[in-house]
Amino acid sequence: MTMPDSPSDPNQAADLQGQDGVGEPDGFRRLWTPHRMAYIKGENKPTGPAAGEDPFCRIPSLSDEEGLIIARGELVYAVLNLYPYNGGHLMVVPYRHVADYTDLTLPETAELADFTKRAMTAVRAASGAQGFNIGMNQGDVAGAGIAAHLHQHVVPRWGGDTNFMPVVGHTKVLPQLLGETRKLLADEWPVD
Repeated sequence: MTMPDSPSDPNQAADLQGQDGVGEPDGFRRLWTPHRMAYIKGENKPTGPAAGEDPFCRIPSLSDEEGLIIARGELVYAVLNLYPYNGGHLMVVPYRHVADYTDLTLPETAELADFTKRAMTAVRAASGAQGFNIGMNQGDVAGAGIAAHLHQHVVPRWGGDTNFMPVVGHTKVLPQLLGETRKLLADEWPVD
């Protein structure tokens, strides 16, 4: 949601600038992203390491549309990130509740790698991504938002996608609703 254009009537503009409680006029427009408050406050973030207490354990029981699942494998699934760094940011997650990469079985590791490759293929086909940041944060101190259930991030990148909004404004502008992004990627997901 963006702010409407500035009023064309100078008196109306002066009235808005003089509104009590809005602070000193600074020449900036505001892009309100209240949906980010859930992430900032840690809503629905698990508080312990127990299986079933995190969204990655719950998501597979939902429909693909409701859970934003792009594809399901035998041991892992691909799901959109609710708080994406870029449009198309998804995660590959094992069904099994496991925290550390070294605790994955060989078949889980293989399918996680295969789904990462498929994710890159799908995102390239759907959006023309020119590069990717791929990785996982292991443990709270490494920045894992949900440390008890490992997940690999696949973040698409394009030339020039770091503009003034995230650098100066600390705001990410996403041009598409997550449900629409999920459908595009699911439609492009490579199958055997």
